[in-house]
Amino acid sequence: MPDPQQPWYAPGPPQQPVPGNPYASQDGGPQGFGPPNVPTPPPRRRFGRGPVVAAVVALVLVAVAGGVYALSDQWRDDPAKPVAKESPGPSAPTSPSGTPAAGGPELSHIPTTKKVATARKPDESAAWIVDDRADLPKQINKVHDLWIVGDTAVQALHRKVTAYRLSDGAEVWNVDLPSSVCETPANPTPDGKVVVFHHERPDNERGNQCNRMQMIDLKTGKLGWHKELDEPGDRDNTFLVYSAISGDVLSVARNMQAITYRMDDGSKLYEIPRENEKCIPDAVAGGVARLLVSSDCMIAIDRSKNYGQLRELDPRTGKVLWRYRTKTGWSFGSLISMDPVVFTTYNNEDSASDWRITVLDSGGKHRVTFDARAKGFEHCGGNGADGDIQPCRGAGVGKGLIMLGGTEQVGAYDVKTGKFLWGIKSDVLRRLYPLRAEDGKSMLIYEAAGPSSPGRTFLMGPRGAGTETNVVKHPEATAPWEYEMSMGHTAYVDGRFVLTSTIVSGDENHKPVREARMLSFAPAAP
Repeated sequence: MPDPQQPWYAPGPPQQPVPGNPYASQDGGPQGFGPPNVPTPPPRRRFGRGPVVAAVVALVLVAVAGGVYALSDQWRDDPAKPVAKESPGPSAPTSPSGTPAAGGPELSHIPTTKKVATARKPDESAAWIVDDRADLPKQINKVHDLWIVGDTAVQALHRKVTAYRLSDGAEVWNVDLPSSVCETPANPTPDGKVVVFHHERPDNERGNQCNRMQMIDLKTGKLGWHKELDEPGDRDNTFLVYSAISGDVLSVARNMQAITYRMDDGSKLYEIPRENEKCIPDAVAGGVARLLVSSDCMIAIDRSKNYGQLRELDPRTGKVLWRYRTKTGWSFGSLISMDPVVFTTYNNEDSASDWRITVLDSGGKHRVTFDARAKGFEHCGGNGADGDIQPCRGAGVGKGLIMLGGTEQVGAYDVKTGKFLWGIKSDVLRRLYPLRAEDGKSMLIYEAAGPSSPGRTFLMGPRGAGTETNVVKHPEATAPWEYEMSMGHTAYVDGRFVLTSTIVSGDENHKPVREARMLSFAPAAP
């Protein structure tokens, strides 16, 4: 039973293996599985970027038999109500380091979608799973932005961009590139075109510039224009590139420079200027027909005297529509929403933990700033930052709500006032992701899988725990691979949930579970 004075979580029952798993090893070899046993690459850091949290958090994830677990009641200023919990099943031992211990099933291969369907129970969702056997470098490889275009889910990994059919996960097309992808924009154009950035050389050695642009039609996989990134200034310093698409305009920030291009032919539009020679453009954001540019305004060596600036530009002309500056000693962090404009800021002297959420009106005027740390929320759901300002995973805006998630909790704030409206807390250490607002009061939420029990997608409103409605009950047969993706990219479209990792290891000899490429769940047809 939760402590009424500390309602964040209560100790949950120990984990147990997925019952009836048909994919356990039969060879008598080492058995068991646990959290990903791969190192996390250091986040991309540059001057002025916001709070950085490790991309993989060392958690003891506690699962409940059969995937059933309890949620604490909505938190208020009064104590939380106790909740009943299901009796625990037998535990599967793990080593102190979190690596697999003997006694659990070894998952030596990824099941086919057909096998997953055969193992599905009557009340579980339909699912498909993708096993991408591309030869990856023996390192941590970034899995880039997830794009939903028409009836496909598209994503770049290493040297390949691949489209999978949403209905069954079948590969529709793939494009091979001459070198590894190093940057992608968060969103394509309205008609499904995107520009991916790949390295200058095919090797993985130091000094490999991220300066090649390739336009791709995501509806067909057809390649468009290809060119080298224009390099005003120091050409030999294009390692960190940040891009965004605003309508039919591509904007690119790198090396304290920002440039825009026409999406149709790759021709240059204009350079985004510095202002006062002190406010240096460092990141761009798009996704609708709007272009936002963030800048670091370096006034002094003492960062407590510097500040951040956000500008909206007309994408086609570069005309500044409005400017907003943070208070002195604070900088722009990550963008939560383009419309309305909602973003995080952070204290330059404590970028790891001192952060706020700010909302602007349609003219770029300050509406409200509030502190979500009072309810225990972490910056972008604790997912970390790699330099890109969007998306802020673990957060979203819709129907008048600012939705925040993270480990054990999810909550809603009023976008106009910053007032906390309602929230729930899980009594097991799982991650909760808000997917979208449903009616201005309720949220569709993804609760990530545990090491041996599946996640779920459910609808929750301000009435609190015990009133949630399961929308998609994820199958037990895919739970271990879902768990590997528990801090990954997510998308929800037409009742279907899509999940991928953000990183995959190319070293097959040091992974307890072979990582799947993509997972998707949807209610089974009656």
